[in-house]
Amino acid sequence: MSTGKGSLAVATLVALLGAAPLAAGQEPQRQSGDVQAMFVQGFNTTKVYMLVGGGANITAQIGDDGVLLVDTGNAAASAKVLAALRRLTDKPVRYIINTSSDREHSGGNENILKAIGGQKTAQGGGGGGVENPNGAMLVAHQNAANRMADPTDKLPAYADDAVPKDTFITENKFIYFNGEPIELWSHGAARTDGEILVFFRRSDVIAAGDFLDTDAYPVVDMEAGGSLQGVLDGLNHIVTLAVPRFNQIDGTRVVPGHGFVCNQSDVAEVRDMATIVRDRIQDMVGKKLTVEQVKAARPTLDFDPLFGATTGPWTTTAFIETVYADLKKPRKGPPPQSGLNFGAR
Repeated sequence: MSTGKGSLAVATLVALLGAAPLAAGQEPQRQSGDVQAMFVQGFNTTKVYMLVGGGANITAQIGDDGVLLVDTGNAAASAKVLAALRRLTDKPVRYIINTSSDREHSGGNENILKAIGGQKTAQGGGGGGVENPNGAMLVAHQNAANRMADPTDKLPAYADDAVPKDTFITENKFIYFNGEPIELWSHGAARTDGEILVFFRRSDVIAAGDFLDTDAYPVVDMEAGGSLQGVLDGLNHIVTLAVPRFNQIDGTRVVPGHGFVCNQSDVAEVRDMATIVRDRIQDMVGKKLTVEQVKAARPTLDFDPLFGATTGPWTTTAFIETVYADLKKPRKGPPPQSGLNFGAR
């Protein structure tokens, strides 16, 4: 897996829309608590950026028609997110897509919508803000919108204006904006039951949301309908969509929910890690081992230097316990497949 770190100065990173694209494996150096903007890839006058430092990674597509944001970060970082965006463009935000109901991804909805003019709905415009009186269309999977309105994490519900009104319940949804088709894909139960990934087809950039985290083991929230198999399904889909240019270098860029910009090979390595750990724990479950025996066997040992954590909200122990509980649940149909392939979906 690529581990290189970007070290360019912030002024260089955001000065020109035509700057060199961020290479897979590069991660911005975070300075002074600001949100950093990194050019990822694009075509003609349409450019895609990754904004880092607002909680989860935010993807911004900027073109002649305006701005489309994938996620808004956490509420505390909203002013810095908008400042980073305004260093890139003065065009209005027309779309916001939430990949998840998680507050690191969508907690900034209310603040950013207030700043840009509210949420555009089928009934009319937004809140009449200075930037965009018509408001921005706020899009998400219906399950994510439901969890924003009725959270399972014991936190207050989102304000009604911050809950997406343009939702879908099918496998996918399509938007055409800034000269390119944009595909939104759901894979059922992943971190939660409302995760989606977003594919910018002409820019050749995938915003993976929490299907992909290069800094930690996959997060699964079973109380919110999540499952590791859904995460693996999403990772397999990304591997299938992504096309390398040469020897697994360059080509499709993948913006993870957390961590550095990836290529197809990086995503496949994360997918393989999660599959191998899942299969190890599945074997132990089949042998009737208790969760304490599974933890003692250390099924993640060889991956812990890259993904493990002993402190924080998502430790290695929490990951093992969650995968064990997930695999112990009664299931219909055949057992999970290994997923170690590059075949068609």
